[in-house]
Amino acid sequence: MESNKIVKLVKADIYQRENLILADVNLEISQGEFIYVIGKVGTGKSSLIKTIHAEIPLQSGSGIVAGVELYKIRPREIPALRRKIGVVFQDFRLLTDRNVHDNLSFVLKATGWKNKLDIESRIAEVLDSVGMLPKLTKMPHQLSGGEQQRVVIARAILNNPELILADEPTGNLDPETSAEIVDLFIRLNNEGKTVLMVTHDYASIAKKPNRTLVCDNHSITDSMGNNVLVDFESLLETNF
Repeated sequence: MESNKIVKLVKADIYQRENLILADVNLEISQGEFIYVIGKVGTGKSSLIKTIHAEIPLQSGSGIVAGVELYKIRPREIPALRRKIGVVFQDFRLLTDRNVHDNLSFVLKATGWKNKLDIESRIAEVLDSVGMLPKLTKMPHQLSGGEQQRVVIARAILNNPELILADEPTGNLDPETSAEIVDLFIRLNNEGKTVLMVTHDYASIAKKPNRTLVCDNHSITDSMGNNVLVDFESLLETNF
């Protein structure tokens, strides 16, 4: 794979169990890109994310993510791939019985960090980068939705991943908070992170357009690869 390609799928068929979701996907993502993934419910947006993350196995075609071949990847190889990827979920998935600090320290210890000073320093660094350092000792239920999502983003960047996958990261947030979260992803992208973001939040992304993948009818239309310009204003009036 070319050195600057963080994701490359060639003739990839993506299934959910026995159901074909996306067919003959050809996709290249370069390091440092910011890409939106849009489409109606059930058209394969999350399936694409899960395939890249090796949560759904790639059954045909080829796929390379961060230098790792997805086709027939061995279970013991998946943790190494996932350490190169940060994932942000719509439903946060924070550990509700632990405070912000302990949510992050759990991830670092699980991924091989052992030195306590290094762990404390890294936690402080990522929380400060997302504006959540003052909430270090708060429990998840004491945080607003936007604050929880910032903690989730901090968790996703703990191991300095090459790629950030965000699956509907603003889906449970109000418009103002959604715009702030999109701005945070854009800042991370400006700092060199590759970001692939699934979203229905067309109001926010219409103000900050980027390369966009549209999932529909078992296929992906690429606004860059196929020279298709996505009209975000019209999207606001659709039923996506």
